[in-house]
Amino acid sequence: MAARRTLLAAGRAAGGGRRGAAGNIPGPGPAAGVGTGTGTGIGIGIGIGTGRSRLYEHVREGLSARPQLDVTALSEREVEQRRGPLGGAALREIVRTWSRLGKVRDGIARLEVEKGRVAEGVREIMASHDKAAAKTQLPALAELRERGRSLRGQLRVLEAEESDLEQRFYLGALQLPNRTHPAVPVGDQTQARLLEVVGEKPVFDFKPKGHLELGEGLDIIRQRRLSHVSGHRSYYLSGAGALLQHALVTFTLRKLLSKVTPCAPQEGCGVQPSANPSPVYNIDPARFEDLCLAGTSEGISWTMQCSCRTCLSGSCVPVLATVLRPTRARSPGGYTAFTSSPRYWEHWETPGKGNAAGSPHVPPRKVEMFGVTAAERGTESEELLDEFLGLQKEIFSELGLHYRVLDMPTEELGLPAYRKFDIEAWMPGRGKFGEISSTSNCTDYQSRRLNIMYSGEGGRLSHAHTVNGTACAVPRVLIALLECNQLPDGRVRVPPVLQPLVGREVLARPPAPLLRYIGPNQPGGVPPKMGGLP
Repeated sequence: MAARRTLLAAGRAAGGGRRGAAGNIPGPGPAAGVGTGTGTGIGIGIGIGTGRSRLYEHVREGLSARPQLDVTALSEREVEQRRGPLGGAALREIVRTWSRLGKVRDGIARLEVEKGRVAEGVREIMASHDKAAAKTQLPALAELRERGRSLRGQLRVLEAEESDLEQRFYLGALQLPNRTHPAVPVGDQTQARLLEVVGEKPVFDFKPKGHLELGEGLDIIRQRRLSHVSGHRSYYLSGAGALLQHALVTFTLRKLLSKVTPCAPQEGCGVQPSANPSPVYNIDPARFEDLCLAGTSEGISWTMQCSCRTCLSGSCVPVLATVLRPTRARSPGGYTAFTSSPRYWEHWETPGKGNAAGSPHVPPRKVEMFGVTAAERGTESEELLDEFLGLQKEIFSELGLHYRVLDMPTEELGLPAYRKFDIEAWMPGRGKFGEISSTSNCTDYQSRRLNIMYSGEGGRLSHAHTVNGTACAVPRVLIALLECNQLPDGRVRVPPVLQPLVGREVLARPPAPLLRYIGPNQPGGVPPKMGGLP
């Protein structure tokens, strides 16, 4: 996994020139006739090199260093097995584009060297002869100047081709997935491998209710008639519901603080903003082109590492970060982060199939873990992945949940993931397991895009590996806790580890009468009449 592979160092290193020196660019050697070629020599088909990449826009604007991609490590089979936007044929086209780009750059480098020799020859002639006479009487000078003009013309053609090839390469290569761990199951979600089942499945002598019915009965959740206030699938927590949420976050953070270092602080992480459906929720594109709600702290946390070319030392750097939303999508984005404030989160059910048994759409809160490791032995990131999974299991076991651990198959891996484990908790209201957490090893996929490197033995710089995981996705865990701890009369037991934080052992219906909603969006479309009002 950690073997050094051919580095496709596309263009300059951070702080370097417009392009790298020919001797530093890997790939095939010079091709005959490159100095006079005018075409790309290949056809980029099936949409490769089209569309938009905010990360590459940053590169073109000089705001980010060029990603150091390594497409040669991928096989067509791996690309086909992943549920990504590109297939194996696209990989072949991207590799051919890179190969041609290397040849063009070699040709440019040779022409630049020859242009330098011509310029030096002109300077020598001008230094040894009278300037006025040299311009009119020396044929060697005229020949050198004519050669210089020809070289400049060839360079303009090749540089235009280089720019086109580079854009095609990056717009395609940035859509490719990471490599896949050899033990990952192949196929869709039905092929997920069950690794472990933990805890006892709750048994009821009555028909269990769903979390929404329980929450509304206890007056701790409001999810109905809110679209005119905060959008579809939003929700409010009140009273003991808000206390339970804060208790979950506090419990999780206390659990992690002894194992991580606290600190305060997308596309580079592998998120595809242009995907369909888009993972980005824009606030108001007409007024704020790049203002959006983020679905995870991951991209924001990595901003701490990619704001400049980052060099880390040591084998593992887990950190705790608190990140507030909303944020701007143009900011590129292991660490643990608490995601707070209204924020977008994709629904886990099929749209339009109802939400009473699903999870709320916005605005959730999560405690997330991120890790940066070295890649000297080749097992560091896998060891950290196992550590993150152990932390997740410890948290959910102490909460008393019945859950299972799954090794997710190829089609369920996001583009950055090399391997991913999901944890699903039993949710009686749904009558099935529902995902509450996941953790992924992204190896060097994100660090190559964000130029995160570490100083290894002898001062050698290498790309770090990144690992991420959700310690506690509050809304999903709340669903499992409410449904698994319900009592026949609609009350809900509070898990013992949360009781000191919530201040009670059982959540009960409040003594005061429930508030009655009298606003718009009433059943039947007609608001109730109020005494004394017209």
